[in-house]
Amino acid sequence: MLDPLKKYWRVRLKEVKKTLEGNNFDVFIADDRKVVHDIVLKEIIPSLKPKTVSWGGSVTFTDIMLYEVLKGSREMKVLDTFNKKLSDSEKLELRRQALLTDLFITGSNALTDTGKLVNLDMIGNRVAAITFGPRNVIIIVGRNKIVADVDEAILRIKNLAAPANVSRLGMKNPCLKTGYCEECQSKFRICNNWTITEKSYPKGRIKIILINEDLGL
Repeated sequence: MLDPLKKYWRVRLKEVKKTLEGNNFDVFIADDRKVVHDIVLKEIIPSLKPKTVSWGGSVTFTDIMLYEVLKGSREMKVLDTFNKKLSDSEKLELRRQALLTDLFITGSNALTDTGKLVNLDMIGNRVAAITFGPRNVIIIVGRNKIVADVDEAILRIKNLAAPANVSRLGMKNPCLKTGYCEECQSKFRICNNWTITEKSYPKGRIKIILINEDLGL
């Protein structure tokens, strides 16, 4: 018997897909993380033929092991901003270069039923790439990121995603202790740059993969 929750989300994701497509995004639905690999490696990349690829911070991207596959690509020049062997200055410079790649891959903090992407960044490289720079962007989104509207998206990000990421990154910001946003003045504040992406411009530049699984933060 099909998991009732899985069945529910199949229906809901189809509706979200229609809304996003009305906002000029290219949209794919993956029933699980394994299907994402086929969509990216067998559909999107062959159609785009990118010569360069990079990515922004995304727990989903790493959890589904797509990073492990792509970082060793021989078909594309890889700008691996996750490489732990790089110094901070080298990582920063690579992030700058990543804004001019043919393909940029990342996740989204929230996605609304009205077809908008809502994101919050510390440095800003991820939201900058979503907005402008890379020729094409792939955004991988677990079903748990879908919310009703922008107000709910902001609450989700401030009181769930941000504190969880502070914990993941080993930072000591106030939200680590309280579990919700304190509008802090911390030196390492991660809540610095907001973006709301209402439509993809040009049409189809941003490609969204909706996954019927709870993934990421």
